Amino acid sequence: MNQFKDWKGNLDRFFGQDFWGEFEGMMKPSIPAINLYQYDNELLCFVNIPGMNHPKNVDVLVDHSTLTLRGKIEINNRGGHQIKSEIADGTFERSIDLPFPVRHDKVEATYKHGLLIVQLHRYISDSTRQRPITIRHLEDE
Repeated sequence: MNQFKDWKGNLDRFFGQDFWGEFEGMMKPSIPAINLYQYDNELLCFVNIPGMNHPKNVDVLVDHSTLTLRGKIEINNRGGHQIKSEIADGTFERSIDLPFPVRHDKVEATYKHGLLIVQLHRYISDSTRQRPITIRHLEDE
């Protein structure tokens, strides 16, 4: 383990302090993994959350054009010494920038077989819609 720290320190000195952090960020997968599909006025977000035993363990938050997912994955393995770790467990938080603002009052989410599916609908402001204007008729005086 000390050899790794020495190697990391040498790379930081040679390439600059941020070298390792940038490299590590490229190598680490985003947790949880998502697929995002865009339609005319709708977005479908598929979120891979293996090991989540109940959807109450995740919060889905929508704010204008950002979707935030927070939750906890618990792999309850008792005993034994873990020799490989590829499935993320523990708490997670991920924010996804959406291509357009969405309605916070019309979000639907379902969870089945390790996939959380979030359906979002485009927010269309009242100010951008054409509305008929009532014309007041002023009588000649």
